[in-house]
Amino acid sequence: MNIPASEQELLERVHSLAGLTLAEVADDAKIEMPVDLKRNKGWVGLLLEHVLGASASSRPEPDFPTLGIELKTLPINCQGKPLETTFVCVAPLTGLVGVNWQNCWLKQKLSKVLWVPIICNTPEEKKIPLAERRIGSAFLWSPSVEEEQLLAMDWQELTDMIVLGDVENIHGKHGQVLQLRPKAANAKAKTQAYNRHGKPFMTLPRGFYLKIPFTQALLNKNLRINDGA
Repeated sequence: MNIPASEQELLERVHSLAGLTLAEVADDAKIEMPVDLKRNKGWVGLLLEHVLGASASSRPEPDFPTLGIELKTLPINCQGKPLETTFVCVAPLTGLVGVNWQNCWLKQKLSKVLWVPIICNTPEEKKIPLAERRIGSAFLWSPSVEEEQLLAMDWQELTDMIVLGDVENIHGKHGQVLQLRPKAANAKAKTQAYNRHGKPFMTLPRGFYLKIPFTQALLNKNLRINDGA
């Protein structure tokens, strides 16, 4: 698929997918579909990147570099409730001198996001087979002043803990909207960090994730979902 020339063209493409099953999209794109995501966790995102014309691949830039737009799929149930936290990017554990919120990679990744909900669970919270999962109504989002303040505060808190050698003590309660947790294909994947005494040690890579209440609020606001439904 050609790279979309404008934001409007990208939105037209993604809106044309609303209501389609993943099997229908994959079949139209002539892409082989896995039975499930156990060994293909990022497959849905890769499928949408292909059909929408994303070009960044694994390069450190937004999925649609010329538009400055990042693509994020969001697994939801039939009531529009997110089913998991949303991975944003890998968190650097070293080399943080001179890094601040304004120039960090996390802020760049979240400056403009195309959210594509994927309906994965029934009202009874039973998993819908991968092929039958449907694409929901996508929307474009940039953080409001209040949202960015929350993200920046959490980023600062978590980054300060990394710099002070406390990365091993970071857990789910830290951060209002952001979470830092291990992000690795397996337990053997290790990266360098520093302890409280400034000594290097090897630990699991970490990633920044958006917490479920934050993405729920985005869905409520952008898709007019009633949180009490």
